[in-house]
Amino acid sequence: MPGSADARKESSVGEASYSQSYTRHLERRLRALETEKQILHAERTRLERETQSLRTELEKLRQAPLITATIIEMLDDGRAIVKSSTGPNFVVHVASSIPRDRLQPGMRVALNQRSFAVTQELPPPKDPMIRAMEIEDAPDVSYADIGGLKEQLREIRETVELPLVRPELFEEVGIEPPRGVLLTGPPGTGKTLCARAVAHETNATFIRVIGSELVQKFIGEGARLVREIFMLAKEKAPTIVFVDELDAVGAHRLDIATSGDREVQRTLMQLLSELDGFEARGQVAVMGATNRPDILDSALLRPGRFDRIINFPLPDEVERLEIFKIHTRGMNIDEDIDFSRLVQLTLGRTGADIKAICTEAGMVAIRSNRTRVTQEDFHRAIEKLQDRGTGTSIPTGLYC
Repeated sequence: MPGSADARKESSVGEASYSQSYTRHLERRLRALETEKQILHAERTRLERETQSLRTELEKLRQAPLITATIIEMLDDGRAIVKSSTGPNFVVHVASSIPRDRLQPGMRVALNQRSFAVTQELPPPKDPMIRAMEIEDAPDVSYADIGGLKEQLREIRETVELPLVRPELFEEVGIEPPRGVLLTGPPGTGKTLCARAVAHETNATFIRVIGSELVQKFIGEGARLVREIFMLAKEKAPTIVFVDELDAVGAHRLDIATSGDREVQRTLMQLLSELDGFEARGQVAVMGATNRPDILDSALLRPGRFDRIINFPLPDEVERLEIFKIHTRGMNIDEDIDFSRLVQLTLGRTGADIKAICTEAGMVAIRSNRTRVTQEDFHRAIEKLQDRGTGTSIPTGLYC
């Protein structure tokens, strides 16, 4: 019966096609379930980690707070005499996890609140004010941004930059690198600018200190700040410590002085000790800047503390021309600006004065609703600043 055979054949083909379709469906379903399983497994792992983190945090919160203390003396039997932050002294045991040879008098430690046993070592305290003195981002001033001062920059690079970058040169020659450099000269001649350029050109940590910041209200606070500044400098070495306005803390010591003067003198003595004391400074260079070198204490100026004293004079004609070109290279100025005439009109002016003249010339153009600065704008700026008395007057013979 041919008809029935064809029917059975069609039926078997249909069943095979259905079976293949159903198999593919099951395979897709299986792959989907495997993917879902992987997602759930990853979510379970994440939740387990988060649970463990929360348990750890909960355990920390359940722990009793610790008491800070300072070690006074280590006893032969392994115990320690400590002064707690609450006031009294205690003879306490030391946890076995802390090596005895690492504990020294003066170190900060943490005490268990119940047994008063030493359980942790603590880092030395640092005033937040000291942390703020560290310049983390290098200033955007390079040596190319300084007009003139070629000889001054050469000496600064020899005494500050070279010992930090290539200390092996001094070891091979057999000499110690200069310990410090003092920048002197009238205001606005580029002392702080050179220090910023050194911070930009070297990879050293740069710590900037204003002399008046070291003058504190309470006895011993200024000396503590000086000590912690140099502690931070040694930790961050190679380091450049720049003390601006050094005369605020380094003036002559007087026989008759008020209590405030005596506190400034204590700060100065701590600074003298850090500059040339018993402990080696390592790769820590010190730069100072002052407008009044005549009032500085003689102990501060002697070799071994500030080995180089670099004078920053008023710029001459060539240097004033360089300064004008540096400050006008980003300005929209006429092509026929007569810089030689501007140089003649700024005799006795400092680099800071010339920068102010360029800025004021731009303001004159803006007030006239123009975007290009002309020669007349510079002349008006010079006249205006002259009327305001911005010229620098230097006593004869002071910066010889």
